[in-house]
Amino acid sequence: MTLSSIREEVCALHAELVRYGLVAWTAGNVSGRVPGEDLFVIKPSGISYDDLHPDAIVVCDLDGKVVEGDLDPSSDTAAHAYVYREMPEVGGVVHTHSTYATAWAARGEPIPCVLTAMADEFGGEIPVGPFALIGNDDIGRGIVATLAGHRSPAVLMRNHGVFTIGKDAKAAVKAAVMCEDVARTVHLARSAGDLVTIAQDDVDRLYDRYQNVYGQR
Repeated sequence: MTLSSIREEVCALHAELVRYGLVAWTAGNVSGRVPGEDLFVIKPSGISYDDLHPDAIVVCDLDGKVVEGDLDPSSDTAAHAYVYREMPEVGGVVHTHSTYATAWAARGEPIPCVLTAMADEFGGEIPVGPFALIGNDDIGRGIVATLAGHRSPAVLMRNHGVFTIGKDAKAAVKAAVMCEDVARTVHLARSAGDLVTIAQDDVDRLYDRYQNVYGQR
């Protein structure tokens, strides 16, 4: 994909955050790595989703420095840049404060794997990362350290919100949508009684089937 097409895709994907109710006002962001380049694109800071257009999407290098664009990038840019530097397999990063998942983050509590949909998408529980202040790469460091050794593409950063990763920006957005969906369901289930976790062997089988067999080949 060209830089222009990546900007268009990332711009369009922000509408999915709004459509699925994952963001409020100007909070949240999507970024995407530019294939074959040490660059990524990200939402500008404090800009309404209604006012986004491809040319507004900011181009940064992997140190988070702006290389193209007239607007300031997201306040989470340093975190995204750290993830891209440390996880070369990642092609997209998403950040939201979606309601139910962020409620788990506010408690500093991982979401236990009690649904087949969680086993499918996340390969186990959705972990909690450390508290970190916004503005430097501390959040990125927490994301990378927490997801190391996890199959989950989502992490709940304590007292903050959700960060998701994917092979590309669309996959990271899907993970953010699914994270909020299961966070809501597990919250409702726990409010009615004890949760029943899925055995690890079954989680492994479900994850393998979904990742390698499910869908069109």
